[in-house]
Amino acid sequence: MADTKAQKKPTRKMTVSPVKFAPLVRDLPTSAVTGVLGNLELVKDVKMDVTVELGRTNLPLKEVLQLEDSSVIKLDRLAGEPVDLLVNGRLIARGEVVVIGSNFGVKITQVHKPHGAEGDVGQDMMDGGFDDGGY
Repeated sequence: MADTKAQKKPTRKMTVSPVKFAPLVRDLPTSAVTGVLGNLELVKDVKMDVTVELGRTNLPLKEVLQLEDSSVIKLDRLAGEPVDLLVNGRLIARGEVVVIGSNFGVKITQVHKPHGAEGDVGQDMMDGGFDDGGY
């Protein structure tokens, strides 16, 4: 018979503790982000899609096919309501339409401030995730 002490494996005492993560970049001040990411000048020329959304609607295909010059489409916004400013499809601000010479522009009146690390942009809007003012 083999020795029973040789068959027993020694037990180790383990200590378990929660994982600690570094703060998210968006929670840091701009000066800290520059230090973490390096020189932000490297990404300042990156092109992004900017969209100004006046409003939305849903139309059946039949009505879309009937659209022609001078057709009027009713949107889900009232006249004078702020327009949404989206960057790459994400809401970042709201503003009002202005005329600059013979062009249209948008004056930023509210900058979007997300509440949590995750969440739906639409929910942030409903919760009032905007900061009056602009840059």
